[in-house]
Amino acid sequence: MKKIISLSLFIAVISFSNGLSAQKFSGLDKSPMDMASYPTDYKVSDKVVRIIYGRPQLKNRSLAELAPTGQVWRTGANEAAEITFYQDVNFGGKDIKAGTYSLFTIPGEQEWTVILNKNLNQWGSYFYDESGDVARIKVPNGSDASSLEEFSIAFKEVEKGAHMVMGWDKTRVAVPITW
Repeated sequence: MKKIISLSLFIAVISFSNGLSAQKFSGLDKSPMDMASYPTDYKVSDKVVRIIYGRPQLKNRSLAELAPTGQVWRTGANEAAEITFYQDVNFGGKDIKAGTYSLFTIPGEQEWTVILNKNLNQWGSYFYDESGDVARIKVPNGSDASSLEEFSIAFKEVEKGAHMVMGWDKTRVAVPITW
């Protein structure tokens, strides 16, 4: 009887471990997920804002092709970017309650519209619903002499707050944040 139980247990373990070795894992994402926060230290209790976003690359394509002028863009790649404010802030002139929001943008020739939307877990901007907008702000479209191959977001400390700076190719867009 003990031999039958031992044999059955052995077969079950072999079957289970065989299933584990057959697991398929995906390769690296072509537009990897990244995160930026302010302040940049690792103490979560000191955080004011954090954004999680996908980082598409130009790969010999134009910014206008990947983020068309006048159209709602997911602000990155894959899922819509999500921004978390750990305290109430003023985001580009609008008072925003602490919480997590989807971040969309509408690129423009002279200015970009930056949108905070309450609907989370959205793939791209395919299901973007304007009725979920919490804030829409307009910020000037700036430029830089150096080109960025990968879409990037960083926070720049300024007096009384920070700017969330988005950059891709030679385009730079900064949103002031105060608290």
